[in-house]
Amino acid sequence: MLGAIKKFFGKFFNKLFKKKKKVKLGLYGPPNGGKTTLANRICQDWLGEDMGSVSNVAHETREIQIKEQVTIKAKGKELTFNLVDTPGIATKIDYEEFLKHGMKEKEAKGRAKEATKGVIDAIKWLDDMDTVIVVLDSTKDPYSQVNITIIGNLQARNIPVLLVANKVDLKKSNMDRIKAAFPQYKIVGISARYGNNIEGFYDTLISMAG
Repeated sequence: MLGAIKKFFGKFFNKLFKKKKKVKLGLYGPPNGGKTTLANRICQDWLGEDMGSVSNVAHETREIQIKEQVTIKAKGKELTFNLVDTPGIATKIDYEEFLKHGMKEKEAKGRAKEATKGVIDAIKWLDDMDTVIVVLDSTKDPYSQVNITIIGNLQARNIPVLLVANKVDLKKSNMDRIKAAFPQYKIVGISARYGNNIEGFYDTLISMAG
């Protein structure tokens, strides 16, 4: 059954990339999973420039960021898309979390408001996505409300998905938990920060596109 599902998504993904001239590839996931780090890795590898700033403070990316006409190459094939980096999805954003990082109350409340708007925009943008890469922190429990919400939204929209288990360079990384949580999807383990298995990520993306 799972094999049939993966085969269906593979065919769907293949047809999609062949038909559309401007494909939107969205990076989604919870805060601090490594979306922007991966976006920067892709843009540096193929465009020679960064996508955006990276921070240890959650919700650093509060607006949709886009890089157009990104072309990756692997296995003698190439794939061109518009890369869309989205704010981290959260089911609750509390300004007190920002206070912990030394912000004053007014700034923290402003950041929380911006982050909330960013989450709403990210969900709205799902309707424009042709395929989505969900970036998860492989050191954390994948059975979170946020992850289930993201995956549920994608399934409801029949959007092709590639799961990226990030931070495999860390000792607490556990790919098996993510595979058990979401067996219906292709999963590739990487370290966006250090580039571990980034070629495997490109190979998987290209192979999904046919």
